[in-house]
Amino acid sequence: MRTSERGVTLVELLIAVTLVALLSVGMLFAMRVGLNALDRSKAALMANRRVVSVQRILEEQVANMMPVPALCGAGGGPPSRIAFFQGEAQSMRFVSSFSLHQGDRGMAQILEFQVISGEDGAGVRLVVNERVYSGPLSTGAFCLGIAPGGSAPDFRPIEVGPLSFVLADKIAHCSFTFKERGPPFGEGKWMARWAKPFLPAAIGVEMAPLNPSAGRLQLVTLTMPVHVNRDPLTRYDQ
Repeated sequence: MRTSERGVTLVELLIAVTLVALLSVGMLFAMRVGLNALDRSKAALMANRRVVSVQRILEEQVANMMPVPALCGAGGGPPSRIAFFQGEAQSMRFVSSFSLHQGDRGMAQILEFQVISGEDGAGVRLVVNERVYSGPLSTGAFCLGIAPGGSAPDFRPIEVGPLSFVLADKIAHCSFTFKERGPPFGEGKWMARWAKPFLPAAIGVEMAPLNPSAGRLQLVTLTMPVHVNRDPLTRYDQ
């Protein structure tokens, strides 16, 4: 007696191969979507970490700002004592007891902030210089003089070099604003350039990432109060 044996036909084999191929393509597509989402999450996490790191550093530096004078002179005349603070839309100078390299354990530093073009001209970056503060003469070296009839000095341009520290990179733009001390029970106004003979009440920093997620420009605005309640010109031996 012969038993009938039925094999796999060519059509069934083609169908099985097609189904396996479709399943493989679906799995690869799902893995690609998942990896892209993971990359976006990692990029957003790293951006958030950079923002938090920059925010903490700036908050420490501003919180430890020192109200110091500078001996500012020009044209061979006797130097004038001024409150040392420079505030521009793209640059800023002041003295702080918080150092990027030594934290709050080192010597007071003259901090210089400057916004420059990013790598290959893409966006901008925020760089910082640290110079040891050694008294009114060291801060006066950055002063070009006081214009006739003016109360705020002109400062030398900030120079960026090999020792400059990149505080924030890959950002679309970065700008500083400065808040004036308002009257009692009132708010002071914000200004893009500080030209007052005293320190501002607060410093604002606005940044935006160069490659925002979801195609939207995500602004990051930091507002840091200046905790200084003493006039820098009340003492000479600082």
